[in-house]
Amino acid sequence: MKNFVKRHWPLVGVLVLLLVVGFYFAKAGKDFIKTAAFLKDVVSGDGVKLKDIHYRQDDPDGKIKWVLDAREVRFSEDKKNIRFFDFYLEVEAEGRPGFSLRGEEGNYAKDIGKIELRGKLDGSYGTEYRFLTEYVAINEKKGTVNNKEPVAIFGPFFTVKGKGLFVDLSENRIKILSDVVTTINPEAGVSATQ
Repeated sequence: MKNFVKRHWPLVGVLVLLLVVGFYFAKAGKDFIKTAAFLKDVVSGDGVKLKDIHYRQDDPDGKIKWVLDAREVRFSEDKKNIRFFDFYLEVEAEGRPGFSLRGEEGNYAKDIGKIELRGKLDGSYGTEYRFLTEYVAINEKKGTVNNKEPVAIFGPFFTVKGKGLFVDLSENRIKILSDVVTTINPEAGVSATQ
């Protein structure tokens, strides 16, 4: 065997080199298959789907900026529509306090600057105000929030319930549109229904 190796060492060296190269190609092939499977999960006919994301929107033309954390996000193929699930959204208004919202699902239409949120929305404005509703639409270019659904707003000394909501973030103005019932907190010494 020693004589065979001495006489045919170039052939043995080439054989060892081919075995090493074959090993690396086989390993790379497995990695390629894993990568292809990952890409199949990420890119589908519906666009890109990501899990546990943190997305920041800083549109210089918009009146508001926002940050989204979501369990799952789906981008359309043209990247103009974003659907998200189990989310936490923080909205910052230019020169005004912002607000935050938790909910089940939402959609962001990038072209028109509209965010629609739905499903057990629980929001807060500063540290003293909380609001609950099932749906809101946010226009990031105008800096407004609105809906036509039942809504409840809780403050440090009052509760307001009604139907429909309009918020102008640039003017720091909130309106309940109809069926308004206001309750003053009994701890403030007065109880009233309007």
